[in-house]
Amino acid sequence: MAVTTCIFDAYGTLFEVAAAARIAAKEPGREEFAAKWPQVAADWRAKQLQYTWLRAVSDTHTDFWQVTQDGLDYALEAAGLATADLRKRLLALYFELAAFPEVPKMLKQLKKDGLCTGILSNGSPEMLGGAVKSAAIGDSLDKVLSVQSVGVFKPHKSVYDMVGQHFSCQPDQVLFISSNGWDAAYAAHYGFHTVWVNRAQDPMDRLPSQPSYSMPDLTGIPELAASI
Repeated sequence: MAVTTCIFDAYGTLFEVAAAARIAAKEPGREEFAAKWPQVAADWRAKQLQYTWLRAVSDTHTDFWQVTQDGLDYALEAAGLATADLRKRLLALYFELAAFPEVPKMLKQLKKDGLCTGILSNGSPEMLGGAVKSAAIGDSLDKVLSVQSVGVFKPHKSVYDMVGQHFSCQPDQVLFISSNGWDAAYAAHYGFHTVWVNRAQDPMDRLPSQPSYSMPDLTGIPELAASI
């Protein structure tokens, strides 16, 4: 069955999560942070994801904004940079994340080809709304779906169920794209065609399923969607 719907993870896939730390590091008076921002960004992202998994398996759900703050607090303390001013600035910048350069053109091509497009993310509705607005890609998205609707983080099955419920499609009509190998793998296990956007050229996670395809960026998504 042909693909009718392209669904994207948000953070790290459409939006560059390290941008907040990189931008703050270039601001006057942040020389100490500038020396450590790559590690802060990496720790922030790692803890953000780890906390979603732990909350999912322990049935202690909260919204992604709380998880994002918790991850940042850990990262700043680990770097010896736990100041209120820096924390406030980094959190503000998270609502202004830039899209990767190829994203606007890629999404417009999918819409031109007659495909439905959407986001399926752990992000809270407010966070996702801010990122979509900042990146100016709202006109190229049919729906922005947040796990807040089901009260559990990825990769729980009920999260992937949301796609069929909102787009009235079967799993094999969906091309799901994520920069998280584990997300693409479990979406493949669910029944989606999946793409792992492996920008860092990381090794494949050892999981029960694997992504259907791997790409270095999102440029080839329209061509792939048309070929399935």
